[in-house]
Amino acid sequence: MVDSQLTLTPVETVACCSPLTAEPLSAERAERVAPLLKALADPVRLRLLSLVASHADGEACVCDLNDAFDLSQPTISHHLKVLHEVGLLERTKRGVWVYYAVRPAALRDLGALIGGVAA
Repeated sequence: MVDSQLTLTPVETVACCSPLTAEPLSAERAERVAPLLKALADPVRLRLLSLVASHADGEACVCDLNDAFDLSQPTISHHLKVLHEVGLLERTKRGVWVYYAVRPAALRDLGALIGGVAA
């Protein structure tokens, strides 16, 4: 199986502004960041990421998340797979269940890129 996880490069932040406003993004960096933003642009995936991040012990399986949505388990699993493939979630299999946890480094890198915009 090919690991399609996106590897983010840590970015330096400046006290007054984010790298996004400090200088134009290179085409290469934009190509790396766009899949993350695209994955998070879906309301279900954004909620799933939040639910996993705020779940007890910082991890959750599909069985923990089903009740929060009026969606089938396969649909929820598909959205979790998308978040995993772009590198926002880690997953581990335990028996028949797959548990998901947020990759803190991915969120920090994304936050550093778009956060801290001066008013």
